[in-house]
Amino acid sequence: MKHTDIYDALNKEEFLGQELVVCGWVRTSRDSSQVSFLELSDGSSFTRLQIVIDKNALNVEPECLKLGASVCVSGKLVKAFKGDGVELNASAVALLGKCPAEYPIQKKRTTLEFLRTIPHLRLRTNTFAAVFRVRSVAAQAIHRFFAEKRFYYMNTPLITGSDCEGAGEMFRVTTQPWKTDFKSEEEYYKNDFFGVKAGLSVSGQLEGEVAATALGKIYTFGPSFRAENSNTTRHLAEFWHVEPEIAFAELPEIMQIAEEMLKYLIRAVLDECPEEMKFFDSFVEKGIIDKLEHVANSEFAVCDYTEAIEILKKEKDRFEFPVEWGCDLQSEHERYLTEVVYKRPVFVINYPKEIKSFYMLQNPDGKTVAAVDLLVPGIGEIIGGSQREADYDKLIAAMRARKMDISSYKQYLDLRLFGSVPHGGFGLGFERFVMYVTGMENIRDVILFPRSVKNIM
Repeated sequence: MKHTDIYDALNKEEFLGQELVVCGWVRTSRDSSQVSFLELSDGSSFTRLQIVIDKNALNVEPECLKLGASVCVSGKLVKAFKGDGVELNASAVALLGKCPAEYPIQKKRTTLEFLRTIPHLRLRTNTFAAVFRVRSVAAQAIHRFFAEKRFYYMNTPLITGSDCEGAGEMFRVTTQPWKTDFKSEEEYYKNDFFGVKAGLSVSGQLEGEVAATALGKIYTFGPSFRAENSNTTRHLAEFWHVEPEIAFAELPEIMQIAEEMLKYLIRAVLDECPEEMKFFDSFVEKGIIDKLEHVANSEFAVCDYTEAIEILKKEKDRFEFPVEWGCDLQSEHERYLTEVVYKRPVFVINYPKEIKSFYMLQNPDGKTVAAVDLLVPGIGEIIGGSQREADYDKLIAAMRARKMDISSYKQYLDLRLFGSVPHGGFGLGFERFVMYVTGMENIRDVILFPRSVKNIM
């Protein structure tokens, strides 16, 4: 169907005074004795296009005026009678799709909780349309950032035989019926599709390291799956992951790339989604634009984990969770460091090895690893990474200490035998980034169809 996008009608001066055809859904409808007004959205723009219908000159089917109906409108684009914008004086209005009165997107009941029950329709609201336009712009910016730095884009497998994090929180992939008569687990998996136990990937990092040790600088950007029984506002069973991996790099270089990437993405969202960001600033999180500008223009701080613990212990009475060396930092601790102590983003480095993954570089002190978490005001941790352990014997020892199945990691271990190099990387949970830049408080509201505990709508 040949038509003009509403974004172009609103923003391109050459269309003013021209006859146009536009299509969209009716977002509001007002009626008087002489004139009807429709506001149309086709998804291309946050701002809607007002349609003016002269009832003396044009007889419009009543179904075209109902909230949620889809219509095709022909008419002349003119300067708005009020304000600085434009509007379309209709010469013809055709109904494309009816919308009954029970259409669930109504002002009186469109809370976020209610909209989560109708994920197939919620994008028709201002809030969710804005969220997903921002998400799209941020995703494109990720690819631009890494392309400009000559990183190669890799697609790592979603089905894997190894658990990257070593935590065992993987979804099993099988073709076996739910009821089996196999005598052992070994026999069960031997008769399965792959002949061995398989699961959905929790991260593309291990395969990313394979690519980085040949191509130098790579990144992955795709879905990850974690069967973690966490029914919180920050956890999903299926989420998107940005994971660069860099050869011939140590922790300072990893941190530099992380800082540059975060600033680049924030700037892209601010510059390319001004209307959406004004909406979030007005109705979702007051001051979010200033917050993001502050992050984009700050020099990030660096704090050793041991130093962070000492800072937090001085204020221990203000925290719900106790603080001792060896504990994993909670959100309240992270936010205190970045919002109160440093008042800017901060890298916390060199965590105790017991609370971090097996593959992280073991520091000379024997107690810590070269891990890093980037904490930002308003949310806490947003990026986690490390320099990877490049020494074969140390990596084997770390895996044995965790009682991991070493045979499942032969290819990964081979990287430490054949020309091992210092290397590292980090992971950015894409949904958490979208939450951060939009001010949305529930991770289920920044992904199209959220997958979480007891929920697969």
